[in-house]
Amino acid sequence: MKEPTESEGLDPAFLKLAVPLLIGAMAVMFDTTIVNVAIDTLSRELNASVSTTQWVISAYVLALAMVIPVSAWAMDRFGAKQTWIGALALFAVGSMLSSLAWNIEALIAFRVLQGIGGGLMLPVLQTLLVNAAGPRNLGKMMSLVSLPALLGPILGPVIGGLILSQLSWHWIFWVNIPFCVAGLVLAWRNLAPTAPKKSSHLDVVGLALLSPSLAAMIYGLSQAGNHGGFGNSAVLLPVGIGAALLAGFVVHALRAKLPLLDLRLFAVRSFTASNVLLFLSGLSVYGAMLLLPLYEQQVRGQSALAAGLLLAPQGLGMLLTRGYAGRLTDRIGARPIVLVGFLLTMAGTLAYTQAGVNTNELLLGASLVVRGAGLGAVTIPVMAGAYLGLKPNQVPHASIATRITSQLGGAFGAAVFALILQTQLAAQAAGGLVGRATAFDNAFWWSIGLTALAIIPALFLPGRREVASIRAEQAQELATQVGDVRG
Repeated sequence: MKEPTESEGLDPAFLKLAVPLLIGAMAVMFDTTIVNVAIDTLSRELNASVSTTQWVISAYVLALAMVIPVSAWAMDRFGAKQTWIGALALFAVGSMLSSLAWNIEALIAFRVLQGIGGGLMLPVLQTLLVNAAGPRNLGKMMSLVSLPALLGPILGPVIGGLILSQLSWHWIFWVNIPFCVAGLVLAWRNLAPTAPKKSSHLDVVGLALLSPSLAAMIYGLSQAGNHGGFGNSAVLLPVGIGAALLAGFVVHALRAKLPLLDLRLFAVRSFTASNVLLFLSGLSVYGAMLLLPLYEQQVRGQSALAAGLLLAPQGLGMLLTRGYAGRLTDRIGARPIVLVGFLLTMAGTLAYTQAGVNTNELLLGASLVVRGAGLGAVTIPVMAGAYLGLKPNQVPHASIATRITSQLGGAFGAAVFALILQTQLAAQAAGGLVGRATAFDNAFWWSIGLTALAIIPALFLPGRREVASIRAEQAQELATQVGDVRG
């Protein structure tokens, strides 16, 4: 594929590759947000407690996290196209079986199948598109790749609310199937087959350490809200076990010749800064994502569908800055874009620190547009910064690392903000509905404060000079390679 220049934009051949991948990824993104709004319905329809029904989400997330580290080996062993098609097919089968589940136990088991498919798909997507886009177009590529991730939170709750209000819960899983079928057909026709490497090596010891460590830590963090904080043994024990396994993996990976995940990537400053920010985004950027729908439902008395519609302006703001953030990142680096994005995110959250029972919805909607614009300006440059200056053979490992840090950061952020909100609601319980609004106001202040804290690692992202230096090094390396071939 010809590498596009800065002025050309993305190569048509790249778009031919990207469209099948993004259509398939839409199934994963919609599925997560749609199922989140269906927990109460599933609990009633399947005669299960809410704590048991929550495993419909938890089992999916744990399966997804455990399989992420295998993706680089799978691409080597079976080929990228074959791995993608197999993972998407498994996700489709899991979706169909989930729609046919006869009880909560069967539904949880079938969600595990979905999680395995989804966990393989996302790193493969990132690896293929990063290598295809070329180093000069990482920002533009990330603005395209982020589209499913943006549309999922916007449309998912709305679609889920419409389905649950008009149809049975079974249809929330059938929504995935058109995306899966279209993605499979297009991938079969448009993706170039890649030859498997028969000599590929699976780091079994690394897998036995890393995958259980991720599952244990995410599980432990998810229990914090249910057990009143991080000091409970139900939280400390799994998180401690996970941390010990992770430490064991670090020791093993630094010694292994072909580790499951190449930790030497963290010697690259921009890669490390991006991963720190991806983890902190669970607190700094996306913590308020847990609070926003709950505020509309618990303070304003809105239905799940109405709450989803009222939060749509945030998605509009994200779409508005998506393209600009990508192009500017390629031109001047991630650092200035992310810093401006954090400021916009804080400004857009400020109105919610003063919101009450009767706050004007137009004011809140306008604030969400600003907040969404900030989110779009943060997410794309951070992801692009993780790949800046990396060689093609390092990209699969970078994709694994970014997915892992995102999953852990999301679990940690959700646990922290669930605990913050729970503590604030308990402290304001005597105040009735007004007290509840005050509890949410305080929780949103926490979101702003933690976003401000994330500015520190953002200062270590690459700026204009670093981008120019890395591109000069890559051009020199390419010229040397061409000279060697001609010689």
